[in-house]
Amino acid sequence: MSFAIREINQNTSFLQNVSLGMLTTDTCKDMAKTIYGALWILSGKEEPVPGYHCQKTPMPPVIIGAYESMGSAAIAGILGLFGHPQVSYSTSNSQFSDKKQFPSFLRTIPSNDYQAQLLHYLKNVRFKNKLGEEMYFDQNGDPPATYDIINWQLKEDGNIHYVKVGKFDSSLPTEQKLYFSAKAIQWNLERTEVPRSVCSESCPPGFRKAAQKGRPICCFDCVPCAEGEVSNETDSSACWQCPDELWPNEGRSKCVPKIIEYLSYEDSLGAILAGLASLSSTLTAAILCVFIKYRGTPIVKANNRELTYFLLVGLVLGFLSSLLFIGVPRTIICLLRQPAFGIIFVFSVSCVLAKTIMVVIAFRATKPDSNMRRWLGPKVPIATVSLCTLGQVLICVSWILLCPPFPQKNMKLKIGTIILLCNECSEIAFWCMLGYIGLLACVSFLVAFLARTLPDSFNEAKWITFSMFLFLSVWMYFILGYLSNQGKYMVAVEIFAIICSSAGLLFCIFFPKCYIILIRPDLNTREQLLGKRTTGNKMKSS
Repeated sequence: MSFAIREINQNTSFLQNVSLGMLTTDTCKDMAKTIYGALWILSGKEEPVPGYHCQKTPMPPVIIGAYESMGSAAIAGILGLFGHPQVSYSTSNSQFSDKKQFPSFLRTIPSNDYQAQLLHYLKNVRFKNKLGEEMYFDQNGDPPATYDIINWQLKEDGNIHYVKVGKFDSSLPTEQKLYFSAKAIQWNLERTEVPRSVCSESCPPGFRKAAQKGRPICCFDCVPCAEGEVSNETDSSACWQCPDELWPNEGRSKCVPKIIEYLSYEDSLGAILAGLASLSSTLTAAILCVFIKYRGTPIVKANNRELTYFLLVGLVLGFLSSLLFIGVPRTIICLLRQPAFGIIFVFSVSCVLAKTIMVVIAFRATKPDSNMRRWLGPKVPIATVSLCTLGQVLICVSWILLCPPFPQKNMKLKIGTIILLCNECSEIAFWCMLGYIGLLACVSFLVAFLARTLPDSFNEAKWITFSMFLFLSVWMYFILGYLSNQGKYMVAVEIFAIICSSAGLLFCIFFPKCYIILIRPDLNTREQLLGKRTTGNKMKSS
């Protein structure tokens, strides 16, 4: 304070025609001396006389109380007793009792005419000192804070040098207030690199800190985040779980969307299976057209023409039903795809069974005085196909009504993957549907096997036997593959079984006939068929 007043008085540019003075007394942090000093300032006598002012100089316009709040309160009380109004500065909310703002270093101030040469000049003064530093007071009456950042540098001779390495200046803009040169700082033993303050390296994102037992807290191990967890901060103390729809990236530093898996048309496997199914159904439709075009030829007539048409239509639908298993599983698709496949396949297998039965009936009917002739009409095949198909329809309808299949997102089957699939809802209904197909296939196989030695003119049985054997083999392998695969590969196994078993029926039953119809029409005559029959009977008789 003494230095500041002396500087102001010596520089006429600050307060023109005005000189400042002061009276000081040391409180020595003693309450009695604090009160004594206040009375001395009021009276001007070495021995204070309360109520009298014996100095020739004017009364001080400002009294700055002791730093301690208790001493300032005592001075304020004395001033009030002697009729000197005062205001008290509150450090808790920075407000004065009379709502006027005063510099923060003022504790107790008599309210008189002088208090308004002082606050005005304090708030508006701005000058440069002898060192060229700009001086001013902020709204709290505080001057700018300016500090030099000094680095103690120990030299080899043992002397310590104080080197300025930076500066803090509150008068500068925020981004320029603090400046220091890291390269100028010298750490212990004249090292310029910053020493490590921990005994372990920082843990990067994707890891968490694990404290080392019995060692300081700055000693830790970096442990990778557990499966399904991430940490995106350096030196993270914990990892956290990703939401259900997300999964950690390779570095386990952030959560990313899980891979969505289903058998799609864009997938190479799905595209191949869809292509095979489409090609097979087209080929089957072409064979159907051939049989319709040559419906009047003996080989078509002799092999139950209407059943042949039904079987070919069933095979076309069977190939196309496999397309229902490709693409995003939706509610209507999940509801229909297994029942559609099951009913279509039972219809096809029942057509094969009806053809086999008709081969047996036709052979029996050729014997003299046979009563089997009355069964040669369309009643037997229609009844066989209808009853067999009705059984599968009842199974599938019950399945849909009691426990309908539905689309599902499986997030637990494969790590980091959301598998879109159709939940069949009832495993019992699913295996009953497949079991019913297998039962009809076994019956067809047995009937065809027993009828395989019948005359050639009526005999499709040996081809049906082979086709049913292939059909059963494919579905036996399907069961093994279906149970050992997951996700889209499980669906692909079923599609493959549908295509292979249908192709087996198509190849074994219809390719030999197409060969005769298209390539060897000379064999497609009644004489040839009867000749073969006669030759067969003679061989059997001999």
